[in-house]
Amino acid sequence: MIVADLHIHSRFSRATARDLDPEHLWLAAQHKGVDLLGTGDFTHPGWVEELREKLTETGDGAYALRPELEAALAPRVIPSCRRGVRFLLSGEISCIYKRHGATRKVHVLILMPSFEAVEKLNARLARLGNIKSDGRPILGLDARDLLELCLDVEPGVIFIPAHIWTPWFSLFGSKSGFDRIEDCFADLTGHIQALETGLSSDPAMNWRLSALDRFTLVSNSDAHSPANLAREANLLDCAPTYPDLATALAGQDGDGFAGTCEFFPDEGKYHLDGHRKCNQRLSPEETKRHGGRCPVCGGPITVGVLSRVEELADRPAGQGPAHRRPFESLVPLAEVLGEVMQRGAASWGRSCTSCARPPWRNWGERADPCWPRPLAACARAGSGWREATTASSGWCGSSTPASAGS
Repeated sequence: MIVADLHIHSRFSRATARDLDPEHLWLAAQHKGVDLLGTGDFTHPGWVEELREKLTETGDGAYALRPELEAALAPRVIPSCRRGVRFLLSGEISCIYKRHGATRKVHVLILMPSFEAVEKLNARLARLGNIKSDGRPILGLDARDLLELCLDVEPGVIFIPAHIWTPWFSLFGSKSGFDRIEDCFADLTGHIQALETGLSSDPAMNWRLSALDRFTLVSNSDAHSPANLAREANLLDCAPTYPDLATALAGQDGDGFAGTCEFFPDEGKYHLDGHRKCNQRLSPEETKRHGGRCPVCGGPITVGVLSRVEELADRPAGQGPAHRRPFESLVPLAEVLGEVMQRGAASWGRSCTSCARPPWRNWGERADPCWPRPLAACARAGSGWREATTASSGWCGSSTPASAGS
């Protein structure tokens, strides 16, 4: 079993960490348990140049960090976390265009099997808009036409509508999306094999739409920093190659695609309805009760993922297709440690890794943070946790970490 996170960003995208380079991504993948990692941002010429310099082909549509770079970084990897990380060339494009009398804003995730295909695609895209200003370019191109262009460049392209429920920028988004996938991709819908569910929904929510039964539901981190790798990820029972991934995503019987690791959708930014200006978060029932208006100022409410799923669903909650893949909802380790140490998960940087070292070392030859573990196993593995957390945070007191998390 391998873990794949296919949708991330580089430092060439806006609002991303400066250390999103191949070396730090490789290190983070080691410690996050990721075997197959998308590069992100392959439309940006500067990022493509760096990837060409630092990655080497493995001959199967995947890439590895150059051996001399791996050797230099290897001493920084916890032995129990070491794995052979492979990269796939990926990128996200924002399509903003008019269709059926409305403005549409659809994000798509694209994977290509070679630099040659990437550069051929980029040459075509550069004629249509600016692909140098942002790692995730905005193009005035119909999403259906983008798919056609990608197929023309590379018939084996993997084309995945991204975070399909996000209100403002997605296939089914309440603000700028469609009610049916065919309304977006028309005659080319059959070339789409997978849909990305996004942080604010999980597979069970998507199972409520029978129209999605034929698609593989994938989950990725959409990480804007190395620390956020694998907050959502895919579990694959195949080799870490481009052809094997394509086959796994196209399978109808679960062959090759074993399921996903999920963020709890309730924690997602767009799960509930809301009005940011007034700090309001509403359930679908509350939104209906208030007539779709903010109870504080009377302004329009942004309809979130839960309401949008409810609107389009043709099944009750708890039902789904017979061939549905399993998923696990997990709390990121940084958030667990942040709660124990009474500090924000994003505020203490490298301390997370130092605090995680005792359980990672003790979990054995292969430590996969994407896999859930029984509490008893965590307690045994974390025998050195108290010392690590105390040294990193000054935490002390009569309560133990175990009682703090209970």
